[in-house]
Amino acid sequence: MALNPQLFPNGMPVPFVNEMFVLARDGVEFEVDKIPASGNHGGHLKTKGIVYLSNIRMVFVAKSSVGHFTAFDMPLLYIHGEKFNQPIFHCNNLSGHVEPVVPNDEHRALYSTHSFKILFKEGGCGTFIPLFFNLITSVRQYNQHANMQTQTYVDPLQASQTPVDEMMRHAYVDPNDPTKIFLQQPTSDSQLRRRTYQPQTDGGHV
Repeated sequence: MALNPQLFPNGMPVPFVNEMFVLARDGVEFEVDKIPASGNHGGHLKTKGIVYLSNIRMVFVAKSSVGHFTAFDMPLLYIHGEKFNQPIFHCNNLSGHVEPVVPNDEHRALYSTHSFKILFKEGGCGTFIPLFFNLITSVRQYNQHANMQTQTYVDPLQASQTPVDEMMRHAYVDPNDPTKIFLQQPTSDSQLRRRTYQPQTDGGHV
């Protein structure tokens, strides 16, 4: 994961080179632990916002900042233990774990794995969930790094090599799911594309 990735003024994540956004899902609640300076026990944070899914990552963007927290970036190659939960008395949710994106000049041991949960508060998830699982499966198969329990931490941008066009053409759209699928990329500004996961400081975002 990477805390507070770069965002456009409209809240869209600034894309990486060769990144393709697949969908956006509004009306979700996001929970994550071990967020520094969250003010809560164990760094646990809960807030509402929108989730973006691309061929490289999943990004949660908060509706409004919570302290220094504005967004949370989860590389698909660093996610593991993902599970779709359908509790009887609560809303459907997607839970899992994500490894941190460690800066080049810092040691991996200083960072710990995050647990996250995405709760679908408004509408169904019959479009989002199949697309997410199909995409993350394709990314893992193509990059041959399905087991993130190993100590081999690959470049998360390798996921951009995964062919997703065919999957998108055959995506099922659930009319009860308000997920927005991107048939065209949301921004035409090709000049603003990131080439690395290493921290950036422009615009106040990491």
